[in-house]
Amino acid sequence: MNTNETAEEYFRFVERERLWKRARHYMNNLFQGLSFEGKRVLDIGGGTGLFSFYAASMGASKVICLEPEAEGSTNGVRQRFKEIKSALRISTPVEQYATTIQCFNDTSEKFDIILSHNSINHFDEEACVNLMSDPQARETYGRIFKTLNSLAENGARLVVADFTRRNFWDLCHLKNPFVPTIEWEKHAHPKEWAELLADAGFCNPQIRWLPFNRLGRPGQLILGNPAAAYFLNSFFCLTMDKRG
Repeated sequence: MNTNETAEEYFRFVERERLWKRARHYMNNLFQGLSFEGKRVLDIGGGTGLFSFYAASMGASKVICLEPEAEGSTNGVRQRFKEIKSALRISTPVEQYATTIQCFNDTSEKFDIILSHNSINHFDEEACVNLMSDPQARETYGRIFKTLNSLAENGARLVVADFTRRNFWDLCHLKNPFVPTIEWEKHAHPKEWAELLADAGFCNPQIRWLPFNRLGRPGQLILGNPAAAYFLNSFFCLTMDKRG
């Protein structure tokens, strides 16, 4: 199958298995303008591998998914990864390693695309909580981001998607009705991440705000801005490039 056929098979599968509603819209929005064709991809905290298998279906040459299945993850995700891999039968090598980014030491591998989706705050939760008040916390993340840099090919694209720390509902000491389980103090603003990543050798930061996926393209056009995000889900996508 060619890339288009493989991608269609992927979307049919996630819809049939009820793994992700509006997956096509979300992937197109998250990876806006990014081609996976022939790229080596590292998916950090990739869970069951939905993003890893998407990258493979879009023509990636190799994908590695890191999933320690530790705090912040869901039990059984590695088994589910194997089941999805068997069901999709994608020819691209997609492998999962039960380790953190700090412990991933395959220095022979370089990646063209590095993804952290809902995982950057879990690299070190304690350090993330104290990121802007504790120099040691910043040093902790600085070391992790230098590891990312060492794994990135020159010109590689880094994609970070997560919730920011600041949200109207949390400021008012109220549970956010849209994302009630988020612990806002365990996250950081994308500009703060961009600053630390710049110190580690990444450049060209671009921040986009991603509203609720179920609203589709109209929702993105109307609510995809920082003001709306502040009152809604406060979910962002930060992209940066490895400095050559």
